[in-house]
Amino acid sequence: MLNNMKVDNPSAFRFIMPDELYLLPEDKVAKPSPIAVEPVATAAEPVIAPQAAAVTEAPQAIKTTEPEFNYLGKNNKRFLILVNYQNEEFIAAPHLAALENILKRKELALDDVAIMNVNKYQPITIAKIAELLKPEKMVIMGKDALPQGIGNLVLNTPVQGRKTSVLYSFSFDEMMSSNENKKAFWDQMKTI
Repeated sequence: MLNNMKVDNPSAFRFIMPDELYLLPEDKVAKPSPIAVEPVATAAEPVIAPQAAAVTEAPQAIKTTEPEFNYLGKNNKRFLILVNYQNEEFIAAPHLAALENILKRKELALDDVAIMNVNKYQPITIAKIAELLKPEKMVIMGKDALPQGIGNLVLNTPVQGRKTSVLYSFSFDEMMSSNENKKAFWDQMKTI
């Protein structure tokens, strides 16, 4: 009887044969999709199309990823320098030249440090900085570069934390106009 039957839709097999005869082994695990059957209208009863139920799902909260900190240098020696420049990506060019000279005197290169402009990430916390950059040494250049939660630091007095040595000093603008400020900064920078 099955030899004479022609089946146009493979889904019809499930109505005339057991699943084991026509399903592949990997298809037996998954349930076959149900077949949609169109209602047949008779002259006595009109076909009424089923109304789609309005599906209202609660909007899903979209979690945005926080951007990683963008900094100048490669942070090879875990030496972080925090600055605050409103109109610069990282640091003003004349200040970068002065900083590179200071680093050379400490036998460091730009690749050894990370220069981060905190102005781009305000408000910024010391906990977030420590989590992402893991500094062992940190120089904070000016009061505007102080991250939240750092506590009270005394100007040009190095502090040894649990994991990080911290020096809070003058900004480059304050140092460029005063030889006393330059000397005070360099005296402490040598120790960190």
